[in-house]
Amino acid sequence: MKVLIISADNFEDSELLVPMYRMLEEGYEVYIASIEKGIIIGKKGYEVQPDLALHEVDPSAYDVLILPGGKAPAVIRQNTRALEIARHFMETDKPIGAICHGPQILISAGVMKGRHATCYRLVAEELKGAGAVYEDAEVVVDNNLVTSRIPSDLPYFMRAIMQVVKQ
Repeated sequence: MKVLIISADNFEDSELLVPMYRMLEEGYEVYIASIEKGIIIGKKGYEVQPDLALHEVDPSAYDVLILPGGKAPAVIRQNTRALEIARHFMETDKPIGAICHGPQILISAGVMKGRHATCYRLVAEELKGAGAVYEDAEVVVDNNLVTSRIPSDLPYFMRAIMQVVKQ
């Protein structure tokens, strides 16, 4: 099983690290992609070395997509390749986990219409504007899509992602 995590500078540290380590713990191969290959730094200072630049990603080679939050999604959503990758995962019904501001990437990819989802409270109106059915809950699962709101939701988020991945 190959997991792709897309992020950039100012990611929410725990929202990238917890999924990364949980997937590694399960024995999955985890790859981090960013706009460029240089080190990305989280909001709390944690440094991560991406394995790939977004332009190098072949989404068909991965089984799961994770979109951590923080301020990184605001930058990533401007990258057309990131949006193409997100569309690929939605169109092929592969598992996607997006937490906090992570759903902004899916909003920009135009894939949220009619989907049930949650997100950080300040993104909720944008999510609704994209045609999603917003639910204020620790985790919302809509087929292949798993969304959560904040770092304290990570236990619910990870439990749901693991269930979707193992289906």
